Amino acid sequence: MTLRAAVFASGRGSNFQVLVEHASATWEVVLLVTDRADAYALERARSLEVERAVVLPDPDPEVFGERLLEALERSDIDMVLNAGYLKLIPPSVVKRFSGRMLNLHPALLPSFGGKGMYGSRVHAAVLEAGVRLTGVTVHFVNEEYDRGRILAQWPVPVLPGDTPESLATRIHEVEHRLYPAAADRLARAILEGSDPLPIPDSSDPFDIELHLSKHAEGYSESQP
Repeated sequence: MTLRAAVFASGRGSNFQVLVEHASATWEVVLLVTDRADAYALERARSLEVERAVVLPDPDPEVFGERLLEALERSDIDMVLNAGYLKLIPPSVVKRFSGRMLNLHPALLPSFGGKGMYGSRVHAAVLEAGVRLTGVTVHFVNEEYDRGRILAQWPVPVLPGDTPESLATRIHEVEHRLYPAAADRLARAILEGSDPLPIPDSSDPFDIELHLSKHAEGYSESQP
């Protein structure tokens, strides 16, 4: 059985495209849901021949939830992957897809998360705080921004001279590798009726130490 996945995106949709192009025997992206009629993700979906749904938000969470659920049910969706989706998911959708909805965040939660913390805002906050390590988090969605149970995290060192743009480039590289792997874990767990294994764990093909060493070399080279 191949699970049918929807991706929620509000912007350019680079992670949406990565998820669509990811080869998996357990799940496939069949629907893009966006809250913006001008989102570039829609162009990607057209090019990739993926069904599209523009679901406009409503001040009433119940109304908004009904609109989203209608779009998801129309496409027989089994799991949802949020990738740069900026709206708070209504309670009815969270309940319907409990344990089957993930979100991607460009920092190591619980740091640098919450309402209004997305994209370049996150990277700017990381640099302003002066931390030496940031990263990527994949977590389950609940009724609060960035507060769901964490499924996967991968660290990315902050290098001297980093700007929000340079940091974002390295974060995107990790997102494009980590999110499909986390989706694989979720789909496998749904099909098996089990809890997904966290990333990293002892069976992972990812070598976190090697990843850190690679960026540490860049750190050393950037020193005066």
